[in-house]
Amino acid sequence: MLKAVIFDFNGIIANDEPIHFELFARVMAEERIIITRDEYDLLYLPLSDRDAFKTALERHEKLNNPKIISELVQRKSIYYNEVISNRDLLFPDAAEFIRKAAHHFPLAIASGALNEEIEFILDRAGLMEFFPIIIGADKAVHGKPHPECYLNALKELNLYFKRNPPIVPSEVLVIEDSLGGIEGAHRAGMICLAIPNSYSKADLIEADFISDSLSEVDFKVVQNRLEK
Repeated sequence: MLKAVIFDFNGIIANDEPIHFELFARVMAEERIIITRDEYDLLYLPLSDRDAFKTALERHEKLNNPKIISELVQRKSIYYNEVISNRDLLFPDAAEFIRKAAHHFPLAIASGALNEEIEFILDRAGLMEFFPIIIGADKAVHGKPHPECYLNALKELNLYFKRNPPIVPSEVLVIEDSLGGIEGAHRAGMICLAIPNSYSKADLIEADFISDSLSEVDFKVVQNRLEK
């Protein structure tokens, strides 16, 4: 039985993946590294900023260490906050879907974005109350496709709602838009529903379910599949 829903953030709730690419490429260009959109989608899109910069520096044979990576993450975060300050970044159907889902399930976010970025957008949209648990890049050691963020989110949900017996991974639906997200959800033992906002449906075939948008997600279909 489905008992909780964990959302990815960028590419699922916030329509800001193009912004993240633009700013990641901008920071890399400042380091004399050119990142194409194809390279970004293939290698960096599902990663946290920390892991993305580390991977890019290694791939392009540039010096990297925690101090350098931290500075790049901070620089991109400053650019991001400047860009989004006056933009509405939610997907059109995100707010209504979140409110509907919250009537039936405890909700959490597991994302490679920084918590402050997630909370800024949710707060401005009036959606913070629906997400008592937010596991961003600053609350996980390992980024996707490692399952840590999903497992941490579930652990915190069980603690917050005092669930006894606790919700187990197989009772959790993860909503993702990336290949790394699907892999991470499955490695956590969770069910994954993919939305083709960042990749094509053909690319997302490893997901358990695929919906064209959040507005087309049918929890009854998911429940029926789990009960078979």
